[in-house]
Amino acid sequence: MNSSLFLYIICFTCIGFCRADFDNLQDICPTDTTKKQTIFINGLPCKSPDRIFASDFKSTKLRDAGDTDKFPYSSLTLLTAADFPGLNTLGLSVARTDLDVDGMVVPHTHPRASEMLFVFKGVVIAGFVDTNRQVFQVMLKAGEVCVFPRGLLHFGFNVGYEFATVFSVLNSQNPGVVSISDAAFSDFDTIDDLVRKFISVSALDDKSIRNVTLPRFNKLKITKHHI
Repeated sequence: MNSSLFLYIICFTCIGFCRADFDNLQDICPTDTTKKQTIFINGLPCKSPDRIFASDFKSTKLRDAGDTDKFPYSSLTLLTAADFPGLNTLGLSVARTDLDVDGMVVPHTHPRASEMLFVFKGVVIAGFVDTNRQVFQVMLKAGEVCVFPRGLLHFGFNVGYEFATVFSVLNSQNPGVVSISDAAFSDFDTIDDLVRKFISVSALDDKSIRNVTLPRFNKLKITKHHI
């Protein structure tokens, strides 16, 4: 085989596999949630076209706030194609995160998706860590947006005076979530140390931030692990 042709085939194949999800092959394909899945494919089976309704493309599951009473005082509701039939084959997931005062989103990654985050209410510090261990973080107020690149560790803190709510869109119908275990933070004696590590001192200059040291976490210890 001609070496140039071989190189072309390899590059074309790599481009196809590097996308978040493959393109859909039909206009609509809501998930068929009425049948038990017996054949496992890269995606979910579609409903019969004569059983597709407008309601398949609407969800009310992100309407209500989640329970933020327990550590880390935040709640995540993630809708994928398995929960929201209209998302099937569209390469999208959507999520709602609620954070109580001093609440935090524990550092985690999505191995199959980038994430765009929109602050609906409150003041949030959000950021991610790249492969060179450099932290990129921003302060977001209601109506502002940031993005987390695919596969990178990211986090969030409610640093305002009130309950915060953020919505996210991810470019995969099954983005996956990998949470960072306590073992990763064996060098920190308390959650407060972790918070101080991530949040810039410069954030203290903004009067809309209540207390970036998040005192609610001060008495919570992380069990140390040796790896």
